[in-house]
Amino acid sequence: MSTPSPSVLNAKQIPVTQLTGIGPRTAVLLNKLGITSLQDLLLHLPYRYEDRTRIHSIAELRTGVTAFVCGRVELAEVVVKTKKSLVCRINDDTGFLYLRFFHFSAAQLQALTPGSWLTAYAEVRLGFAGLEMVHPDYKILASRDEITADEALTPVYALTEGLSQHTLRKAIKHALSWLTQRPELLPDCLPTTLIEAYCYPALIEALNALHAPKSVQAPPTADHPARKRLALEELLAHHLALRQVRQYAKTATAPQLTPPVTVLTAFLDHLPFALTRAQQRVIKEIEHDVSSNKPMLRLVQGDVGSGKTVVAAYTALLALGSGYQVALMAPTELLAEQHFRTFTSWLGDSAFPVVLLTGQNKSKHKETLLQTLAKDSPILVVGTHALFQQSVQFSRLGLIIIDEQHRFGVHQRLALREKAQNTGLKPHQLVMTATPIPRTLAMLQYSDLDISIIDELPPGRIPIVTSVIPSERREEVINRIQHWIDQRRQAYWVCTLIEESELLQCQAAENTALLLAQSLPAVRVGLVHGRMKARDKEHVMQAFKQHELDLLVATTVIEVGVDVPNAGLMIIENPERLGLAQLHQLRGRVGRGQSESFCLLLYQMPLSQLARQRLKILRDSHDGFYIAEQDLQLRGPGDVMGTRQTGQMQFKIADLQQDAELFEFISMLSDHLLRDFPELITPICQRWLEHAGLYAEV
Repeated sequence: MSTPSPSVLNAKQIPVTQLTGIGPRTAVLLNKLGITSLQDLLLHLPYRYEDRTRIHSIAELRTGVTAFVCGRVELAEVVVKTKKSLVCRINDDTGFLYLRFFHFSAAQLQALTPGSWLTAYAEVRLGFAGLEMVHPDYKILASRDEITADEALTPVYALTEGLSQHTLRKAIKHALSWLTQRPELLPDCLPTTLIEAYCYPALIEALNALHAPKSVQAPPTADHPARKRLALEELLAHHLALRQVRQYAKTATAPQLTPPVTVLTAFLDHLPFALTRAQQRVIKEIEHDVSSNKPMLRLVQGDVGSGKTVVAAYTALLALGSGYQVALMAPTELLAEQHFRTFTSWLGDSAFPVVLLTGQNKSKHKETLLQTLAKDSPILVVGTHALFQQSVQFSRLGLIIIDEQHRFGVHQRLALREKAQNTGLKPHQLVMTATPIPRTLAMLQYSDLDISIIDELPPGRIPIVTSVIPSERREEVINRIQHWIDQRRQAYWVCTLIEESELLQCQAAENTALLLAQSLPAVRVGLVHGRMKARDKEHVMQAFKQHELDLLVATTVIEVGVDVPNAGLMIIENPERLGLAQLHQLRGRVGRGQSESFCLLLYQMPLSQLARQRLKILRDSHDGFYIAEQDLQLRGPGDVMGTRQTGQMQFKIADLQQDAELFEFISMLSDHLLRDFPELITPICQRWLEHAGLYAEV
C-alpha cells in the first residue's frame, strides 16, 4: 500500500500567468471566474461536451440536431428582415446551409469571402430560406486540405465576458500537459486504499478524463467515477474542516457558567407557561456543556412554535447570571427587534439589561451602547450583522446565540467568536434553526456542532388546517377574508411570485395590496416587504400586532420573527415556487392563538405531479422534520437546504443533489482519515477551501 504525504500543494501556488498565452488581461478575466492558480484552472471542469469527431454532410442535417459541418462559402451579405443580420451560405456538394449572425462586425463580413472553406458547429434550425445555424462556432480554413475532425470530445466551460472558449481550452490543455510532466504539482490527497475501494481513478487520471474525454460513445456525466471522485474529496474537505474547528475548540478555554439557582428559578416562575419535557431535556444538555471550561458548540433544531426562544433566553441567563455578556445575532432587523421585545419582557425582572444593536441605531445612542459593552457588567445585546462592526468590542463575552443559522456563513459565526479575544476565553455558542434539516445533511453542514432537537410542541397548540386551492377560486378566497375580518380576526396574504427577484416580489406585493384594498374597502390593509426601510417595516408590524390593521400583505420577509396570536388565517400565493421547509415556516406564523387557524395554498394551474405531491405533504403533515425528509426524497438536498442561502457551503464540483448518496460515507471516511492518515487532512482542506487557514485557527 502506498499513500502519499503531500506537504505543499504547488499547483495552488503557481499563478496562471506562468502558462503560455495568459497575459495580465486574460488573468483578470480568469480571476472573475475565481481562477488565479494552476490548481484553480485544473478544477474548472466543463459543464458539457461537443461532438466534433464526425463531419456531417449538409444533406443529412435535421432541425434540432447539433452538428459539425464543413462547406465552401457561396455568399455573405447583410440582410434586413425583422432584424438586421449577417447571413453566410455554405455548400458541401450535398446541399447548402445558412449561417446567421445577429451580432457581427465589418471585419467578420469581409473575412467570409466566397470560395473560402470553413467548419461550423451549432444546432440546426429552420430559417427563412431553409436550414440554418445561428451564431455557430466557426473557423475559416486556409484551404480544403485543412478539414479535419477532432479526435476527442470538445469541452465547454463556464466563461465570463471577454474570455473565449478557445483561450480557456488552450490554457487548460497546457495545464494538463504541465501536470503530466510534473505530477508532483498536484499530488493525490486520498489514500490509495480508499481510491481502489471505491473504484475511483487517480487524481491526474480523473482530471484528464473530464477535460479531455476519449470516448465519444460515453461522455462524462454527473455519475462518472472521475467527477464523483473529485466531489467526494471536496465534500470530505468541508466536513474535515468543520471537524477541525470542533477539535480546536475543545483545546480552548471557555468560561464556566454557574449562576445562582435563584436567578434561574425566578425566570421560570415569571414565565406564563411551563416548559415542555423536550425543552427541559435540551436545557439540561446546554447546562452540562456550559458548566465545563470547554466551549459549547451546540445546534438546537426545533419545529415552528416548539419554543426555541425560551431555551435561548434560559441559556442567556446562565451567562448573565455568571457575570458574562451575551450576543444574540439575528439575520434580519425585523427578527432582531422581535427578539429584543421578547427578551426584554422575559428578563425584565432579572436586573440584566437587554439592548438592541442594528444598522438603524442613531450615532449618539450607538456610542452610549458601545461604552456600556466596554464595561465588565453583564448585558444581553440583540443585533444583526451590525455586531460584526469593528467598533463593537465586548469586554466579557461569554455566550453567542445565533438564530436562523442557515442565513449566515460559517465564517461569520467563527468571526463573531473573535470578539472575545481580549478575555483569553472562547465564548460558548448556541446556534438555533427552525428549518428542520435531515440527518445526513446536518452531518455535512454542522459537523462542528453537537445537535439537540426540540421534538415536542407546547400543549394546547391547535393544528393548522391547510387547504390547497387553485387560483381560479381567488374571488372566493377574498370573500372568505371579509368573513374572517368580520369576526375580529386578522390575516396574512403572502406573495412569492418570482423567488429569484426580490424587486419583483415587492412589486407583486404592492399590486396585491392595492387590489385587495379595492376589493375589501372595509378592511384595513397593510404592506411589508424587504425593500422597505426598517423603520417603516417596524411601524407596519407594530400596527398589525396592535390590531390597527386587519390584513397584512407581505413577501417571505415574514418567514421568521412575526408573532401575532390573533392572526389565524394565511393565504400563500404560488406556493409551488417555494420549498416545503420555507412554506412550513411561513405557515407557522399562524396557529399561535387559542382558536383554530387556517392556511390556504393558492396555486397556479397547471400544477406538475411533483408539485401536487409536495403540496399534499404540507397539507397532510405538521411535522417539520417529516416534511423536510419528504422534500429531500422528492426534490433533493439542494432544494431542501436552499443552496442560494448565505450560510450554505459553496462547492466547486460537488452538487448537493447529484452527490446525495455520498453523504452517508463522508463521516465514516473522515473518521478513517483522522485515525489512519492525519497528515492528509491539511492538504485536502487547503486544496478545496479558500478559508482553510481560518478554519484551523478559530
